[in-house]
Amino acid sequence: MRNKISVQLYTLREACAADFPGVLRELASVGYSAVQFAGFHGYDPQLLRSVLEETGLKVSGLHYGGAELLDDPERVIGEAKLFGTPDIVCAGIGPEYRNEEGYRTIKRRFNELAERVSSEGLRISYHNHAFEFETEVDGKDGLSYLIAPEADNLLLAEPDVYWLKKGGREPVEFLSGLEGRVPILHMKDMTDDEERTYAEVGTGIIDFESIVRWGEASGVEWYVVEQDSCKTNPLDCVKTSYKNLVRVMEKIEGNGEEAH
Repeated sequence: MRNKISVQLYTLREACAADFPGVLRELASVGYSAVQFAGFHGYDPQLLRSVLEETGLKVSGLHYGGAELLDDPERVIGEAKLFGTPDIVCAGIGPEYRNEEGYRTIKRRFNELAERVSSEGLRISYHNHAFEFETEVDGKDGLSYLIAPEADNLLLAEPDVYWLKKGGREPVEFLSGLEGRVPILHMKDMTDDEERTYAEVGTGIIDFESIVRWGEASGVEWYVVEQDSCKTNPLDCVKTSYKNLVRVMEKIEGNGEEAH
């Protein structure tokens, strides 16, 4: 299972801007199997690909803003092919779309894009925050509407378990019914205090064992560590998250139980 652990590089954005190749090499030495990009900080993507090849790191998807994804699909497709990943992820939508009509528009346009790229072996997923739960569309919250497990809905999900919790949902309960539609899960913990802010995996209140068990039974390909902001060195944070996530996986494997 540990070969499914990746990290969203937004967590390390300042370090990447200063020395992107060095960060990639350090993450490989920690044990991460892959990285997920959220921009290249002015570095040549070809250079970054060469460092990935050197270290053996894979790419577990590329994040783009909704407008960027819809306005410049050819560049996005080219970057996905360059890095050998099938996963193109919308990292969020602007305020202008956070209403009933906006969600309908986004779902339609992302489905059109997903149909277009499917012939190239690519797929489109949506990464949630908590604001999606504030709008109702056809009797569902905005997120459930976008990623509804319907045969004609090509938009897949990249659920962020912290934001699910922040939005008042229990992660595994929300994920139930999305089996086979979640290639990537974002792993982020929540502090056990009044702030309820970001925390390293395994140091807060989210039950990652139940989440990984669901993922293993439901087709998850990548568990991507992310921490939007860190109170200490972000590299130390992702090291802690990696160590604790490995511990969860070893517990599941060591029990000799089937995921459930």
